[in-house]
Amino acid sequence: MKPSIIVILIMLFGLSSCMPPNYSTKSTYTYYSADYSISLSKVERPEKATMRYGQQKIDTISSDKYRYIFEDDMVRVLWLVSGRNISFSIQNKTDHSIKIPWDEAAYIDSKGSSHRVMHSGVKYTDRQSPQAPSIIARKTSIEDIVFPTDYVYWKEGGRYSAGSWEEIPFFVSSDFHGTYVTGDYLTFTSFEQAAKSNIKKSVQVLLPLQIEDVINDYIFTFVVENVTATQKTETL
Repeated sequence: MKPSIIVILIMLFGLSSCMPPNYSTKSTYTYYSADYSISLSKVERPEKATMRYGQQKIDTISSDKYRYIFEDDMVRVLWLVSGRNISFSIQNKTDHSIKIPWDEAAYIDSKGSSHRVMHSGVKYTDRQSPQAPSIIARKTSIEDIVFPTDYVYWKEGGRYSAGSWEEIPFFVSSDFHGTYVTGDYLTFTSFEQAAKSNIKKSVQVLLPLQIEDVINDYIFTFVVENVTATQKTETL
């Protein structure tokens, strides 16, 4: 027996109610970002360092990975610093091993506050635990990063997202606006002003270098020379 018209309409209504909602409506999202030009301005060394390790030299370099170089008779250090990351390569120029005792290293923010740091290979969950020193054998080099441990935090997940580890940038770095998201800055102009207010501000890295049981504190000072803010809008 053929089903009646009423039965067919009821079946079609039931199927349509089980179908997912229509997500064809597009939404517009706006992304603000700030790109920081940060230079190595000076390096402080221990007293009598000139007598021990000779004159120091600071210069810019052309490299795909690094932008600035510091050099004396003990080490050659290449740096790249952005608003979110600090990376470096250090070469041991001596005939002795050099250690970096990480528990004595520090990041000093633009307000002058000192922070414990972590480096490459340290898990976020272990960032407050004692860290073994890095060893640079004679006439060799290593690459590493520096990041303050209290700039890392766990962000709880929501109904539609999983939890994740997040890193706080050194300076205001980005802002996101969309249909369901409201950023920290109402306008691009206010974001740009906040980013450019960091020009001429400085941060420092205290990098202790131990050679023959003597720890030499090298303090590298980095200055924000310029900031370029951009705005990008996409429809998804």
